[in-house]
Amino acid sequence: MVSTYLNYNQVSRNLQQSLNKVAQQATVSRDTAYYKENIGKVTTVDDLLNDYRLYTYATTAFGLEDMAYAKAFIRKVLESDLSDQNSFANKLSDKRYRDFAAAFPFATGSSDKKTAQSANQTDEMIGLYTAAAQRGVDALDANKGYYNYTIGKITNVNALLADDRLRDYVFSGFGIDDDKWSRETITKVLGSDPADPDSYVNTVWVSQKDGINASIAKAQADMLDAASKIDNYLAQMKQPGANMTELRQKVEFERSRGSMNEISVLSYREALTTIDSYVALAGAFEFAPDGTLPAGTPAQTEAQLATTHSKYVNSQGATYLAADPTYSASLIRQYRSGLANVKSLDDFMKLPNVYNFALKSFGLDPEEVSPTIIKNVLKSDPADPKSYVNKLRDDRYVQLAKAFNFDSSGAVITPIVAQDFSEVTQVAKDYIIAKTRFSSEVEQRELRKTAEEEAAYYQNHIDDVKTVKDLLADRKLLDIILVSKGLEPDKVTTADLREMFNSDLDDPKSFVNTQTDPRFVEIVSSFNFDDNGDVVRVPKFGPQTRDQFLETQRKFLQQTLETQEGQSNPGVRLAIYFERKAPGITSAYDIIADKALGEVFRTAFSLPDNIGAMDVDQQAKLVEKYLDLNDLSDPAKLKKLLNRFSALYDIKNGTAIASSPVVTLFQGGGLLSDSVFAAVARGAR
Repeated sequence: MVSTYLNYNQVSRNLQQSLNKVAQQATVSRDTAYYKENIGKVTTVDDLLNDYRLYTYATTAFGLEDMAYAKAFIRKVLESDLSDQNSFANKLSDKRYRDFAAAFPFATGSSDKKTAQSANQTDEMIGLYTAAAQRGVDALDANKGYYNYTIGKITNVNALLADDRLRDYVFSGFGIDDDKWSRETITKVLGSDPADPDSYVNTVWVSQKDGINASIAKAQADMLDAASKIDNYLAQMKQPGANMTELRQKVEFERSRGSMNEISVLSYREALTTIDSYVALAGAFEFAPDGTLPAGTPAQTEAQLATTHSKYVNSQGATYLAADPTYSASLIRQYRSGLANVKSLDDFMKLPNVYNFALKSFGLDPEEVSPTIIKNVLKSDPADPKSYVNKLRDDRYVQLAKAFNFDSSGAVITPIVAQDFSEVTQVAKDYIIAKTRFSSEVEQRELRKTAEEEAAYYQNHIDDVKTVKDLLADRKLLDIILVSKGLEPDKVTTADLREMFNSDLDDPKSFVNTQTDPRFVEIVSSFNFDDNGDVVRVPKFGPQTRDQFLETQRKFLQQTLETQEGQSNPGVRLAIYFERKAPGITSAYDIIADKALGEVFRTAFSLPDNIGAMDVDQQAKLVEKYLDLNDLSDPAKLKKLLNRFSALYDIKNGTAIASSPVVTLFQGGGLLSDSVFAAVARGAR
């Protein structure tokens, strides 16, 4: 029989290779394939419990195969909300149940809150709105500066109208529709003198005002007459024997007549406004009737220039108002308040304070963009090159789609983030535990305060990560992730992490998958990056996120390996198990509470099994006396401890030569070198 020491070292040194061999076994391969193909169909606890193969695979992965028969008990575990300290799984002393519930978060999946817009998304959009509003004002100020600089160079009407920026500035100020203007008309207006009754603007346009006013008066009289007749006809309809058909026809006729006259009044008033605009425009320039300027005369006097600027500013009031701090603060409050009521895309479309604010934040005019387009944009997946929003080829729409969280049906979903909320929370929790692990009560207070501050940094800044590049640029975030997984940041370079994040998780030969430590796969799979390194919405596998899906498969292989090794040598299984559990040990009580961990400890230090009958606190003191728990964080010291255990396990269980002269060396309590262990192992064969 091969000694425990040699067998353990063979498996441990080539753990990934050992796991790959297990994965290739026919039964294991079939079970894993079935899991991959069917876990995505699971939506409820019953779905998992009622599928024997899935259920067996899942419980085996978490070392709960011996409890698989107790489905009522397992149901309570799976229905536990891990965010509630009083939930069933949290009250159990065995951590395996909490790990199982965390891997299949039927009850805690809602911790990744569905919201139309996350707080981070809202803050970013408000920043965009504020920036867009200021850019609008800056553009107007630039237009004014250009006008001041250029108008002095203008010598005739044609030069003014040929300069788009000058013309737009003038037309905006004087209310001229840039889509409908006539060059001939505007040229003659600009060459007119409003003080000259014989000028073009007076003879052609002002002369129409009396007739237009008369037409307005007549149309208004006809409107009143129509209203009076309608009242009369409606009164007649209430009389017995009234000819209802004839009276209804008369009512409809008068309503139509009234509406037509109302439209006419609006048209006449628009004509008057145009005439007034022409008069004001004519008075704002010094052009002669032929469109030229007298020698030495500027296009505008100082007074005319001031009037033009004033009119332009007034015409752009909405732009200036949008950038006003008091006004914009009011709009932001209204937006936040309205956003709280958005539970679907339909709600978003119906709330003007939300809809208009959102579109303006991305430079879209709510008056010009079709609501149908916006609705289709917000239903689109910006990560899909073939989606509706990407076919528009306008980045404003893409950014709008990214700013909200609606699915293809318009329902609210969870935000697209670099790491899901539950993952972020777990990183923060594990980081605090890692930084305060094994510290004394006096040290722990200060260490915990610092760790909590650093964990808060992670929670506050991880949402700012939009790409792998962003993540790699913040070494503090990386170090927190590594420490939370029990890894030493000093031994992991940013270059290595870059290659890991660029790896294909589905390729067994990729860089990250060939690392000896599986925790790197856990880190990479916990982020929602696509092949290009951008944050995307990674599809779930039934109740599981990608990292939970991969973790379950890895755990299944690990458990299968341990079980198979244990069938030929229980000591190897115990050693591999201890090595796997060591990163999660935070106190002596963790060792006492776990039967297998306790056996490894007692064997490694040649302690009798009956110490398990001692008071728990006394047992804890005994663990701390013999074992420096900090050594469990040091791979070399951990390996040496398990080498010691594996050699002594053979001696304890009669698989080594009891009379060996080296037995006394083990009974001394010190940790021996690997060469000594190897010698003992060879002697035991």
